[in-house]
Amino acid sequence: MPVRILHLHSTFAPGGKEMRAVRLMNAWGPAAEHAVLSAVPDALGARALIAPGVRVAFPGAPSLEGRPALGRYRQLARFMAGFDLVLSYNWGSMDGVMARRLFAPVMKLPPLIHHEDGFNEDELVRQKSKRVHFRRAALGAAHALVVPSERLERIARKSWGQSARRVRRIANGIAVERFVGAPVPGAIPGFRREPGDVVIGTVAGLRAVKNLPRLVRALAASRVKARLVIVGEGPERAAIVAEAERLGIGDRVLLPGFVAHPEQYVGHFDIFALSSDSEQFPISLVEAMAACLPTVSTEVGDVRAMVAAPNKPYVVPLEDEDGLAAAIARLAESRDLRHRIGAANRAHAEAHYREGAMIAAYRALYEEAMRRPGALANR
Repeated sequence: MPVRILHLHSTFAPGGKEMRAVRLMNAWGPAAEHAVLSAVPDALGARALIAPGVRVAFPGAPSLEGRPALGRYRQLARFMAGFDLVLSYNWGSMDGVMARRLFAPVMKLPPLIHHEDGFNEDELVRQKSKRVHFRRAALGAAHALVVPSERLERIARKSWGQSARRVRRIANGIAVERFVGAPVPGAIPGFRREPGDVVIGTVAGLRAVKNLPRLVRALAASRVKARLVIVGEGPERAAIVAEAERLGIGDRVLLPGFVAHPEQYVGHFDIFALSSDSEQFPISLVEAMAACLPTVSTEVGDVRAMVAAPNKPYVVPLEDEDGLAAAIARLAESRDLRHRIGAANRAHAEAHYREGAMIAAYRALYEEAMRRPGALANR
């Protein structure tokens, strides 16, 4: 009988945590059936990436949004009762975690595993104290708390008071082998390489926390003949376009929107760039490394630890826009340097970030929580 899994998401738009959740759904195949609740009910773009044959429902209720209330928590708890496992993701799902904490003693509720992948712009400088206390109270009923980065592991232990037994760090992994070979022509809508172009690319939701106007400014300040391709969609599109126009480089910045299957297009880039105010363990960076790309990035989350040693000098302090521009210029001016760093990144990704290891770690944890060894084996 298939395992019944309930997913509680802050949003199911295509981002890092959603893409990972979808890859795991696809890996379990017919061994599991899924239901997805999103705190933003119309943000379900990752749905299109679920493999045919994977059974997934998107029920409209109960809601993950609203003021804390026992009645709403009771509704969430009752909904959980029909599942074998509950998986919650990020702050937007924390009401579900609290619902289980409050009602598990009186209802037969399945085990819950919570996943944290980072913070939005409202907690960049400092965590909100109310959220810290809420997490401390709610997570006591979780079987485990999964984090992808060393930084989040430290926060979980020190700020949220979670024990070493409960916190599990599982690095994000990808199918490294899919990023070998030439990219697919036409995979990026509107993209065409001109002779002599150096293409700087990034893959990100167009949200304030990604600070993509910073990347536009760094490109302009680098004074190199380069183009910038920003693959993704979100509310900051107009701000990014406006910054490019203000700096007179609007014709060198392309925003093609969200594009699925990065293995088909990341190889069109010469340099991968991150300009975020906050990251933890970005999957897009691992994909770029697998595609033999060098990276320039702000020093956020585990980025410096993630890249190969020759790439570390191109990870610059968060507020150092001049340093970001200089890193872009150095890489743009030397094809040999790009190739050497890209090859080192590829080897590092092959050694440390393979999807199979990630899937095996999640499978073991989920089966442990359910006390059902082998339940998620895709036979």
